[in-house]
Amino acid sequence: MIRVNLIAERKAAKKKISFPLAQQVSVGCVAILVVGGLAVGWRYWALNHDAARVAADIAKAHKETTALKSVITQVQQFEQQKNELQQRVELIEQLRKDQTGPVHMLDEISRALPTMLWLTQIKQAPGSPEVVIDGRSNTLTGISDFVANLESSGYFKKSIEIISTVSDTSLAAEKAAAATTGEMIKFEIKAVFKTASDAKPAAASVPTAQRGN
Repeated sequence: MIRVNLIAERKAAKKKISFPLAQQVSVGCVAILVVGGLAVGWRYWALNHDAARVAADIAKAHKETTALKSVITQVQQFEQQKNELQQRVELIEQLRKDQTGPVHMLDEISRALPTMLWLTQIKQAPGSPEVVIDGRSNTLTGISDFVANLESSGYFKKSIEIISTVSDTSLAAEKAAAATTGEMIKFEIKAVFKTASDAKPAAASVPTAQRGN
């Protein structure tokens, strides 16, 4: 009868399959190195990907910043041109007012002149509504009528000031006139011409000196 020692054969098989401890450690180290290398490689790739994305975002932001700077420059140029045009319009309006204002003022003064009264000088400082009028009249009544006509026109502020009234017969022609009509009276009055927004023309009226005609 043949006996087979299976236990001995199994132990021999186990001895043949098993690895020495040093070899197992080496294999474990290699496995760890491989896994670590894979982890480092993946991390390196991820960092490169993130860096490329950040660089693309920076380039995009830089491009948008450049475009915004161009837009801001255009807006600033537009605002500057707008301000220059506004200043030109205001200057033109001011010149137009300065041109029409004195003409209209002289027209109102000429309409307010009564008979036997004439003007010798009209003075007005640039940009000032105050007007100083010099003239001569045969009577004090004529001067009062002139002042009343100016006030009733609605284009001069009340009350108009009579600065001075002085008898004047220094000129030969005026002396001849004084011989028939009396002394010549030299007068000076100060009035304030209203601006276009303040002026409210009074109802059409006939100058005082002409009402009795």
